Amino acid sequence: MRMHHTVLATARVGVLIGALVAAASVGAQTETLRVGVVNVNRLLEQAPQFRAAMQALQEEFAPRQRELVAIQRSLQEKSDTYERDGAVMGAEERLSLEREIREKQRDFAREQSDLNEDANLRQNEELSKLQRSLLQEVQNFARSENYDLVVADALYFSSTIDITDDVLQALEDSYVRDNDGL
Repeated sequence: MRMHHTVLATARVGVLIGALVAAASVGAQTETLRVGVVNVNRLLEQAPQFRAAMQALQEEFAPRQRELVAIQRSLQEKSDTYERDGAVMGAEERLSLEREIREKQRDFAREQSDLNEDANLRQNEELSKLQRSLLQEVQNFARSENYDLVVADALYFSSTIDITDDVLQALEDSYVRDNDGL
């Protein structure tokens, strides 16, 4: 029985020594581990690629937006005419104007809905492309700067491992380099 206790005690000591050796080797590895954290929302909002994509979307949808404003202006003019002259109009003319106003309201609502839907779809497409591009840029930055691990949006991190500004600078450099010939 005494030998059984000795074997158990020796096994415990062996496990304890093994754990200490493992912890020491992990500790030694952690000293050389290079970790960075990026704020993805900040990257998206401040990257020149994001601003360029949003500007391109605005330009893409500007003609339809102007068309929508024209429909709204026409609708307002018809409504003003109805309010101003409705009481002195003949019944047939008043009904015709009311019908025209309702049609313009439906046209406006439909056009506005279509525009919003199309703009949201295009914005989501562009954001998806931009997110892939940003991910690639963060990976390139991490490789070039010899990072072992880059984490996005950690719950807590020290400012010493926040590399968002550095990645933003790399994004700006990449944007300038890619658009220098334009």
